[in-house]
Amino acid sequence: MSEPISRVIQPGSFERQDHYYTKVLNAQVHPLIRYFFNLKNERIAERYAHLHPEVKPEAIRAALSHTPRHYRWGGTDLFAVTTEHGVRQIVVIETNSCPSGQKSMPPLAEDQDQAGYRMLLERSFMPMLKRRNLPQGGLAVLYDKNPMENTGYAATLADLANEPVHLIYAPDSTEDRAFRFTEDRVLEVRDPDGAWAPIRAAFRYVTQRPWNRLPPVTRTPLFNPVLICLAGGRNKMLAAKAYDLYNARIQQTGLTIRTPETIWDVNRAEVPLWVARMGGSAVIKVPYSNAGQGVFTVTSNEELDAFMDQDPPYDRFIVQALIGHTRWSSRGRQGQLNQLGTIPNRKGQIFVADMRFMVGASPDGFYPVAIYARRARSPLTAERPTGMQSWSMLGTNLSVKTDGGGWDTEHGRLTLMDSRDFNLLGVGLDDLIEAYIQTVLAMAAIDEMANQLVTQRNRFRQRFFRSINPDPALVSEIIT
Repeated sequence: MSEPISRVIQPGSFERQDHYYTKVLNAQVHPLIRYFFNLKNERIAERYAHLHPEVKPEAIRAALSHTPRHYRWGGTDLFAVTTEHGVRQIVVIETNSCPSGQKSMPPLAEDQDQAGYRMLLERSFMPMLKRRNLPQGGLAVLYDKNPMENTGYAATLADLANEPVHLIYAPDSTEDRAFRFTEDRVLEVRDPDGAWAPIRAAFRYVTQRPWNRLPPVTRTPLFNPVLICLAGGRNKMLAAKAYDLYNARIQQTGLTIRTPETIWDVNRAEVPLWVARMGGSAVIKVPYSNAGQGVFTVTSNEELDAFMDQDPPYDRFIVQALIGHTRWSSRGRQGQLNQLGTIPNRKGQIFVADMRFMVGASPDGFYPVAIYARRARSPLTAERPTGMQSWSMLGTNLSVKTDGGGWDTEHGRLTLMDSRDFNLLGVGLDDLIEAYIQTVLAMAAIDEMANQLVTQRNRFRQRFFRSINPDPALVSEIIT
């Protein structure tokens, strides 16, 4: 059944079973997770500074209390790794603007039906409605996938604002769109009766090339603006540059964003050279895709050939060090990073697993919202994968594109932060703190890049963007 293109969600319509996975409904959050979420930023900063004497305590406190200008809701995909010398780390694989996660997070208290939905909207979205220069109009939620969460956001927002909320389906493929922008960049939506209505603020979960139908900067505030996607939230190319620039700026504080070695602005002909330089194992990424699309793990000639036979729509790629088993991970300038993986099961199998960490930003600073994990389909082996086998061993994303162009989810690989699943990850409180700090720093870096992409009059600097992201195919997609 196709999604209705336009709906109106009334207050009082939130039903818990509609907005969480079935396995979450009866799950009990792990006590360590509850304890972490109840920690305040001041205590987290003190612990982090104690674990990292090279970090200036005032720098970590300032990072956590900072309020980004544009990036108020984000999430990182993280790996727990060890270096070749046995040093344990948490590294950022990529950052997502408008991330999923609510439907996979057990509530911290049994009486909190709206749980993280309410937390995020109450602390980060609702303060936007107090701005003096908002246009007149209603409220809306725009989305292109994940109806389970977006109907939850719309119902929760209707309760918080005590007014109906427009829920607008905005996929990349449709030409019949129930939204538009006026000349002065005010969002208007079409209700089920065909009437157009102005919107004063909107929650956005449009994630597939959102820049081809939503302007980077709008007068109607979008949470988050598409500007954030272009600055690194959905643009892995600019994210890598944002991390590099931010790390250089904060180097004297001792803080750093940890990522695998990343080579950017690579044209297709150069890809084999960089794969060879990394020892024959690497990850090749189409920088502007998400949900696991456009990511190619390479550990064999067959996988490299399969990538080279592709005809992607973009001109530039990034090549990233592959984090796998100690015997076949990439080797780069930073040395080698290896997967810690899950606790071995009864068969002695260890699986690659990543952790999605969702964070919000309020006028008082950052705060954690939700966490979940995902494991790969096949166990990690000491033997280098041959043929086309590495993705099943290394790929963790749960989203699967169906033949009809829609999306499905492989629920069996979802790992909850509950009393049953969490222990399988082998992470502790200090790992959660490290993951939180890495997410905050990554979001701050992308927010700083976003600041560089707009003028003082809040206009998108398209010429400047073209110079730092020289991919004509991408630039041609951006509407302004």
